[in-house]
Amino acid sequence: MLARSFPSEAWLPKSVLCLRDYNLNKFLRDLVAGITVGLVALPLAMAFAIASGLSPQAGIYCAVVTGFLISLLGGSKTQIGGPTGAFVVVIAGIIAAHGVDGLFMCTVMAGLMLVIMGLTGMGSAVKFIPRPIVIGFTNGIAILIASTQVKDFFGLKLETVPGVFWLRMKALAQSFHTLSYDAAALAVGTVLIIAICRGISNRIPGAIVAMTVGTLAVRIFHLPVETIASRFGGIPSGLPHLEIPAFRPELIHGLLGPALTVAMLGAIESLMSAVVSDRMSNDRHNPNVELVAQGFANVVSPMFGGLPATGAIARTATNIRSGAQSPVAGIIHAVTLLAILLFAAPVVSFVPMSVLAGILMVVAYNMGEWMEIPSLLKLTKTDVSVWLVTLALTVFADLTVAVQAGMILAALLFISRVAATTTVSQVTDDYIEDGRVHILQDKDIPYYATIFRIHGPFLFGATDKISVVTEKIHKLPPVVVLRLRNMNALDATGLFALEEVARTLQASGRALILCGAREQPLRLIEQSEFQELIGPENICDNVQEAIQRAEEIFERLKPAAKGAGR
Repeated sequence: MLARSFPSEAWLPKSVLCLRDYNLNKFLRDLVAGITVGLVALPLAMAFAIASGLSPQAGIYCAVVTGFLISLLGGSKTQIGGPTGAFVVVIAGIIAAHGVDGLFMCTVMAGLMLVIMGLTGMGSAVKFIPRPIVIGFTNGIAILIASTQVKDFFGLKLETVPGVFWLRMKALAQSFHTLSYDAAALAVGTVLIIAICRGISNRIPGAIVAMTVGTLAVRIFHLPVETIASRFGGIPSGLPHLEIPAFRPELIHGLLGPALTVAMLGAIESLMSAVVSDRMSNDRHNPNVELVAQGFANVVSPMFGGLPATGAIARTATNIRSGAQSPVAGIIHAVTLLAILLFAAPVVSFVPMSVLAGILMVVAYNMGEWMEIPSLLKLTKTDVSVWLVTLALTVFADLTVAVQAGMILAALLFISRVAATTTVSQVTDDYIEDGRVHILQDKDIPYYATIFRIHGPFLFGATDKISVVTEKIHKLPPVVVLRLRNMNALDATGLFALEEVARTLQASGRALILCGAREQPLRLIEQSEFQELIGPENICDNVQEAIQRAEEIFERLKPAAKGAGR
């Protein structure tokens, strides 16, 4: 019975599944990718730990331990785990309220929640968070991270940086006259070097180049700026020490909210990162196995003095671009960081704080998803309001409150969308006649086209079902028609999923046609940029028009196909 309920294949980590066809060539590519992403992870791990209020080695210990476990046990082929910017603000708040012991307890509690989520099949439940809420979170977290780095970016003389956003900005403004031109020049130079490296090639690790150049500049020119050594006394060499954190039962009640926040943020970011990994590596992750691995890694991390961890989108993308073929690359990334700890810790101690601040400013900008805002503003007032509320709560209130409010907003949004599209009407002769152009029974579908239909509300929580369109893309004909006659509701998350399908089909040389959209979905499609993506001529009133349009597209494609054949 147990074997039927839990097929062994469904619960095996990707590291085991990938060994079936593993060979020397794949190992060599994993080796290069692992070393590359390990070097990239070094400054980020230190910067995230320092921004959270911990020592730099806490970030490295976390990256080593969790990076190894997430790659070994996870459900994604090329995902890289470790400390990320999403946790910076939450960790700082937990340490301020409950101390380091409270952080370690909170991390273990969040890890157990993630394990339970994975074992109970809730890996797919994260998709029930609407896109406007996710964008609001990421925008707000990016702003908060950037605000915490202003002090070190400009080398300001400020004893303590307030935890509340508006008080922090007020204190930074009042102390801005104490800025260090040397520190500011290093930070600006760091940002420019990363931008130049990215402009030349995504394969160049800009953060490592900037950290090396900045550190050399300080050593050669004896610049009077703060470094890791001057603030923290350096980074201790050697292996991370196993030490079971003190268990303080009196903290459990106060940590339930923060632990849920850490668990939800970890689940959201790790599964978003896994989706990015899937797109870039043409694979499909197992969300439940991934959550179990993330949870186990977070339970173990505090035992080595580490902080919470999750899937890291930027490092995952770097891993794939560097040629990663399997989770072995992620394991090598952890071993690379461990080697740095053992043999190069004294060198790393000379890294300037302003350089790390510059790196984090770039991270904050990249994670903010600012390019999504113009598209979001073209959607419904409800979507825009939800985004603004989530952003405001994240920045001005508390991330725990923002997560809880986001979940409530998601539920209310779902109810309102379904209620708004429920209708009761009388069937008349005109209704029957108007429906004839939409039915498929009397239509001949040509060999060069195929039709998929969406039935029911296409809202957050249901959008992963659209993957059936592209999962066997190589077998699809030149034209794909999406019949929306029975799709009675669409939201920003559903629209984003349709855009992803359109881009995937276009990249493969295929055309997408939409037909039969009802009033609410059609209004959202028209006021967004979706028409520009596929062309207004490919949005048809009914399936009959769609088949005629498919013929026009195919006739246009035939000469190009003949030319390519020559």
